[in-house]
Amino acid sequence: MTKKELSEKLSVNFSTSKADAEKMVSYVFDEITKALTSKEEVQIAGFGKFLTSDRAAREGVNPATGEKIKIAATTVAKFKAAKQLKDAVAK
Repeated sequence: MTKKELSEKLSVNFSTSKADAEKMVSYVFDEITKALTSKEEVQIAGFGKFLTSDRAAREGVNPATGEKIKIAATTVAKFKAAKQLKDAVAK
């Protein structure tokens, strides 16, 4: 499902315009992004948890040349599914 499809479903289900539904979906995604950039956890009961994790700098290998390369430290976004979501998907 794409962001546009989600907006369309929201629009139909709540009898709102597509433009308003798109704004609502964008707002939710923007708020999740803002929280993650501030290193906050976002928990949505019954769905899951969005969080950030720091990856340390490390040494890697270029598979094409075999040359050793340095991989910089970075922060990545992670998602951990709630039990209810895991159970629903497993059915």
